[in-house]
Amino acid sequence: MKHRYLISGGGTGGHIFPALAIANKIRKENPEAEILFIGASDKMEMKRVPEAGYDIQGLEIYGISRDFSLKGIWKNVKLPFVLMKAMRKARRIIREFNPDIAIGVGGFASGPALKVADQLGVPTLLQEQNSYPGVTNKMLAPKAKKICVAYEGLEKYFPAEKIVQTGNPIRAEILNLNRKDPKAYEFFGFTPEKRTVLVVGGSLGARTLNETMALHLDDFRQADVQVLWQTGELYYKNIDSKLLASQDEHVRIVPFIRNMNDAYSMADVILSRAGALAIAELAVVGVPTILVPFPFAAEDHQTYNAKALSTKGAAVLIPDSEAKEKLMPSLMQLLENPEECERMGQVLRTFAQPDAIDRIYEQIEQV
Repeated sequence: MKHRYLISGGGTGGHIFPALAIANKIRKENPEAEILFIGASDKMEMKRVPEAGYDIQGLEIYGISRDFSLKGIWKNVKLPFVLMKAMRKARRIIREFNPDIAIGVGGFASGPALKVADQLGVPTLLQEQNSYPGVTNKMLAPKAKKICVAYEGLEKYFPAEKIVQTGNPIRAEILNLNRKDPKAYEFFGFTPEKRTVLVVGGSLGARTLNETMALHLDDFRQADVQVLWQTGELYYKNIDSKLLASQDEHVRIVPFIRNMNDAYSMADVILSRAGALAIAELAVVGVPTILVPFPFAAEDHQTYNAKALSTKGAAVLIPDSEAKEKLMPSLMQLLENPEECERMGQVLRTFAQPDAIDRIYEQIEQV
């Protein structure tokens, strides 16, 4: 039987990539399935989802502004009207598509989309990536049939009887990663003979990591270490032209890495934020990692994510405020200690949940 699946959410890679992993799993198990995404019209899902081969409709929607300037206050005044308009469009989209299930992964657009779906009698399922849920999923939880989570203790925020601990979905190409793949080195113009550091601050970039990297590129050259640095697209647009011009056989600076499996394949050490999706992927990859949590995440949940690993010796945690001082010494210390790298990678792999997407798909089909 041909089923129709509506998937909504986005705003950052932490929401978009789980959504795409779910869509890919559905398509693999049910090639005849019809899949439609609903996203926020000015967010990155409007680009990433079509690139992955799926249709998407955009809603003009945004969240509550915490900017107390006149502009921020005016945005909040307009928000109820923006929300009503988004719900009207979502209603039209959902009636036309007539889905059998609506899946929310968090982000602005999933609020109106799943609320309308429930009003129209479409069963809903939520996938929550973080240890501290976002506002949208907390709002939608009472009407959801199932809530797939990656962390324990979310009964504080969601109805306990609806929670299923599945883990976070990982992209298939990362699950099937070929470590030290010669094609990966060839793609990025690196050599397998040298150690490689991967720097990823999330899909939108990370200011602290970027500013620290900009100060230390010569240190990598002097240590004969290769560095692949994903800046995020916004930072890349404003990057010093001298930095871009300084790229050589040791340094690659890119706004966004689409083939993360190749980047992970080469990496000997990874510098990263501590978002839930990043943690899930890093655990599967099992490469020694330094985590610099984003300090302004809701309830500081990235720090809790990072502590779950660092207290077990599975990663190094460096607070954002200390990164410029401690990041490079910690990195060089790891690179000079292959035994510690091997031990840390082994411990990190014990956190992996490679079958998370199968568990999530099982819940979707039950609903």
